[in-house]
Amino acid sequence: MDLRHYLRVFRAHWLGMLLLVVAAVAIAFGWTLLQPRVYTADATAIVQATASGDDVGSKMLGNQLASSSVKTYVDLGTSRSVAERVIEELELDTTPDRLVSQVTVTNPLDTFSLKVTATASSPEGARDIAEAWVRGMAAEVNLLETADEEEAGLVHLAAIDSARLPESPSSPNTRLALAVGALIGMAVAFGYAMLRYTLDRRIRSVDAVEKELGIAVVGTLPEEKSFTPENRLIPQDGGNSANSAHAHLFAIAEAMRELRTNIQFMDVDNPPRVIVVTSPLPGDGKSTTASNLAITLASSGERVLLIDGDLRRPMIGKIFGLVEAVGLSEVLSGRADITQVAQRIPGRDNLIVVAAGKLPPNPSEVLGSVKMRDMLQAVSREAIVIIDAPPLIPVTDAAVLAQHADGAIIVATVGKTTFEVLGKALGNLARANARALGVVLNRVPRRGSGAAYYGYQYHGDYYRADSEESEEDLAPGPRRRRAAVE
Repeated sequence: MDLRHYLRVFRAHWLGMLLLVVAAVAIAFGWTLLQPRVYTADATAIVQATASGDDVGSKMLGNQLASSSVKTYVDLGTSRSVAERVIEELELDTTPDRLVSQVTVTNPLDTFSLKVTATASSPEGARDIAEAWVRGMAAEVNLLETADEEEAGLVHLAAIDSARLPESPSSPNTRLALAVGALIGMAVAFGYAMLRYTLDRRIRSVDAVEKELGIAVVGTLPEEKSFTPENRLIPQDGGNSANSAHAHLFAIAEAMRELRTNIQFMDVDNPPRVIVVTSPLPGDGKSTTASNLAITLASSGERVLLIDGDLRRPMIGKIFGLVEAVGLSEVLSGRADITQVAQRIPGRDNLIVVAAGKLPPNPSEVLGSVKMRDMLQAVSREAIVIIDAPPLIPVTDAAVLAQHADGAIIVATVGKTTFEVLGKALGNLARANARALGVVLNRVPRRGSGAAYYGYQYHGDYYRADSEESEEDLAPGPRRRRAAVE
C-alpha cells in the first residue's frame, strides 16, 4: 500500500480517527483524575570521615574510609530499622515495609553524598519523611560505628541539604499521561482506519470496480445537492455560461457529456441504439441518470426516445411533469399506438418521452413480451432509445428488458453500493444473457476523500479546480476524466 492509499484511508475515516484520539486523551485525563496524588521530596546527606589531623595523609585516609563506607550506607538506607525510627519520630500510621517502599536512597556517581527521595500523599509528608530519613540513617551509622546513636565515629553521615516542599505532584504526570493517551489513540485510530479500509466493501474508486468486477466504469457523476424530487434535470444551457443561473450544474452536465461520449464510442461502427438504465437497488439515481442522459443525447442533435420501463414504481412522468395516465402499458396491451402516448418536452425538440401508463399486475411478462421486442426494434430505427428500468436485484424486469436492448448501464452509488451487491446485479444480467455496457458511479463527492479519486473538486458558482491544478487539468471532456482516474 503506497502513500496515496494511506491518504485515502485517512480522508475516508478522518472523523472516526479523530474521535478515537480524542476519546483516548479523555480517558487518559480521566485516569489521572482518579489516581491518588503523590508528592516527591529530596534530601541530601554526605558521608564524612572525622578529621584526625590537617596533614595530607590524614585527609587521604579519611576520604578512603568515606569512599569505602558509601555503598554500605546506601544499603542501610533501605533497612527496616531506619523506617522504624522515622515512623516513631513522625508518628506515622504505617508499617516499616510500606514506608521503605516509599523511599529511595541513591549515591550519585563519584561522590560521597547520598540522595534520599521520599514520596507521600501530601507535600509536607514527603518533605518530613525525606528529612527524618536522613536523621534516621545518621543515627544508624553512629550506632554501627560507636554503638551510640548520638556519638559520631570515624565515619559519619551529615545532612547538607534539607528537603524542599514540593509545589506539584510527581504522580500522576498529567502531561505524560495525555501524551501517552494521544499516542495510543493514534495507534488505535490508525488500526481502526486500516481495518475499516480492509473490511469496507463499499465502492470507493473506479480502479477498484474495474479490477474486482472486470467491468468498465463508463461514467462518474458528481453529487448534486441542488437536485430535488421535483427538479433534477439539466437545464437547456447545461450551466455552460459562467453568468448562467445554472452555472453550478456545469459539473453534472459535463459528466453527462462524458458519459454520452463514452457510450457513443463503445462501438464506433455500431453504437448502441437501445439502452436500459438500471441499478442494483432502489435509490441509486437510475431515473435521474436516464433522464439527464436522454437530455444530453438530444442536445447533441440525436433523436431520443425516453421510455419509463419501470412498471412498478414509475418516476419519469413525475420528473418531466407528464401526463401519467397513458404510456408504455397501453402500447403493449394494444390500447394505443406509441405515437399516441409519446409526449414532447417543451424546448427539447429532439426528445420524446413515454410514461409508464397504467401499472399492470405482471410487469415482467409484459416487458419480456414479443410486442415489447418488436416495438423497440421499430422505434430504434428512428431514434436512440433510453429505458428507465427497475433495479436488478429485487425484480427481474431490468434483466428481461436488457434482453431486447443493446445492453444495460448499471448506476451504483459511491460510498453506498457494495461490490457484492453490484456483482449480484451483474450476475442477474449475465444469467439472462443480457449485455452490461458498463457501470456509472453516481453521487461522487466533490470534496473530501472521494473527490481525489475522480477529480470533482469544484468551487464557487462555476466549474474550476483547486488552485494547484493546471489549465490543462481544467479541460473538459474525456481527457479530463482520464486524468482524474489515473
